[in-house]
Amino acid sequence: MLKAGIAAGLASLVLFAIWFGGAPFSSMLPTALLGLAAALIMSRHIPKFLKVFTAVLAATEALMVILAIADAYDVLSPAFIGYVPPASMPIGATVFAFVIYAVSRIPVIQTIMAIADRYFDSRAASEIHLPFIGRVRAREGIIGTALLAFLVGMNLFQVALSVRFNFFSRDMFNALQAKDASAFWYQLFWVFVPLAAIYITAALIEIVSQYVLRIRWRAFLNGLYVNEWLNEGTHYRMQIVGREADNPDQRIAEDLRSYVDQTYSLTLGLMNQSATLVSFIAILWALSRDFTLPGTEYPVPGLLVWVAILYALVGTWLTHLIGRPLIGLYFEQERVEADYRFSLARLREYTEQVALLSGEGAEKENLHRRFSWIVDNFMRIVSRVMRLTVFQSAYFQANVVVPYILTAPYYFVDRITLGQMQQTVGAFSSVQSALTFFITSYSSIANYKAVVDRLVSFEGAIADVQRDETAKEHITLGSSPGRDLQVAGLKVALPDGRVLMRADDVAFRHGGMTLLAGPSGSGKSTLFRAISGIWPFGKGKILAPEGQSMMLLPQRPYIPMGPLRFAVTYPGHRGSYSDAAIKEALRAARLPQLADRLDEERAWAQTLSLGEQQRLAIARALLAKPDWLFLDEATAALDEPTEAEIYGMLKEKLSDSTIVSIGHRSTLAAFHDRLVDMQRTEDGLYTPVERRQPAPAQ
Repeated sequence: MLKAGIAAGLASLVLFAIWFGGAPFSSMLPTALLGLAAALIMSRHIPKFLKVFTAVLAATEALMVILAIADAYDVLSPAFIGYVPPASMPIGATVFAFVIYAVSRIPVIQTIMAIADRYFDSRAASEIHLPFIGRVRAREGIIGTALLAFLVGMNLFQVALSVRFNFFSRDMFNALQAKDASAFWYQLFWVFVPLAAIYITAALIEIVSQYVLRIRWRAFLNGLYVNEWLNEGTHYRMQIVGREADNPDQRIAEDLRSYVDQTYSLTLGLMNQSATLVSFIAILWALSRDFTLPGTEYPVPGLLVWVAILYALVGTWLTHLIGRPLIGLYFEQERVEADYRFSLARLREYTEQVALLSGEGAEKENLHRRFSWIVDNFMRIVSRVMRLTVFQSAYFQANVVVPYILTAPYYFVDRITLGQMQQTVGAFSSVQSALTFFITSYSSIANYKAVVDRLVSFEGAIADVQRDETAKEHITLGSSPGRDLQVAGLKVALPDGRVLMRADDVAFRHGGMTLLAGPSGSGKSTLFRAISGIWPFGKGKILAPEGQSMMLLPQRPYIPMGPLRFAVTYPGHRGSYSDAAIKEALRAARLPQLADRLDEERAWAQTLSLGEQQRLAIARALLAKPDWLFLDEATAALDEPTEAEIYGMLKEKLSDSTIVSIGHRSTLAAFHDRLVDMQRTEDGLYTPVERRQPAPAQ
């Protein structure tokens, strides 16, 4: 089928070449029909995003064929004759189909389209509100595809209006040259005014529609990337294995926005300019069909077409030569800008520690160094952009006078009218604008390529982590038949494969309180992370009681931004707990002073001391009531009397929970029913060994 489509397209191009050489109009019909068949067949083998363009182009070609046939057989109302497109325009769809198919085979385009199609192939249920229709429910991918198809059609319609404006310009200047007042006013009020009103209305509709598409597209990809980044602790594993793509926050927030905006603007812009090129080349060819080579009597059919193409090719080549280094420079600029923003955000998070250490001088030096990287790379961009701008400015200034230089001699000897001269200049300018799309958009394309590279490397980092988990030996989690948490044949390793600790046939018994002790670096915290499921490095099995919940409180808890109630109830969903329950938990955690400040928004991570943050985390556990609560030095910042009160309260309030603690204080043993010690074995590894049963607290 694909070969048949390519053959049909080639046949249509051959027929078009015959027609372009002067064959009668009737030859255009089989040409257009073959082109339509080629477009539809080839579109089956390209990405979904590009299929939309081909489908709309095929529909547009069918409409133009109908108009052209109606005009050829005099069945069209005289009022619409001026709106019949040139006979060359229907073949444009065939040209586009070939171009789109060829472009879709380029590796970088396939990469770009793979990101786009994640949205347009989406099967997520959604809805959209349409004027005069109301709410329509459909899959998000269908909604996005419909919006894109509508916008492609609107852009093609605007190109058709531009073609009609070109003929209006010819007729108006001819009326001025002939001093025909009635023809002038007719062109102004009965042609220009309706066309202008339609053009403005179409532009407004296009603007609103494109913003709707872009925000829906970005929202979908944002949710997709956030889910993949946060899913099953991937964000954490990317960091600990050293494969973290720099500044994932910037890639999700900024790079996705740039990707959506620039994918839309560049693809629609390219299609618009391509349609303009096909439309106005035909006009320019017809106007310069009999032009001779300047200074000679040798006729060169379509002279201005060849001049425009040669002029644009030279300009495009020089633009690429000058601007090629911008791709790497833009990529580097995104990285250093994001690093600088992260340094500022991190300083804001640790302002107290910096102040206590009088580290302002060191921070100034660090920020100055990072900002100097921004300045240095920015100046390299400026230097390159200056060279590109000088060339582009000279190129486009010359572009203004070139068509006048070429057409003026024919006007002076009365071979063309003033209206034809203006039409030729307009058509030449339109062709040049289309051909120089690459020149005018080079900086945007360079920046766009950098954005795509950053998204691809981010996806690659996520895929690497997920692939390592399935390809390499790792710790597996399963269900225990009993009520105890069992560890069998476990070896916990570092990301580089070095084994840190092992545990054979160890059980954390259900109920009561167990203390896990041992020297720093013996693997206690890593064992907790393996039990919680976020540390896959190693081998062996961890069997947890089926259907029971777990919660791990680290030494430094995470305090999210927002009102205090969200910090206390995290990671629960909003509205999961009543105000009364939240206040009771805060009071039980020895934070009564915060009970009446639930709706207060502050930077709580900086406002609360570490001891207060740890007690806030204890309040979270009281609300969640997990079956298993793991405390990884979660009370280390508390004084001993307060720590004793907290453990006594936990034993009372969470009597149905099994609590396992990590700690170094000797006083902790009195609060636990069982003591497990990390001891070094003969092979140099640590292993948990039950040492003794501590005496109950008095």
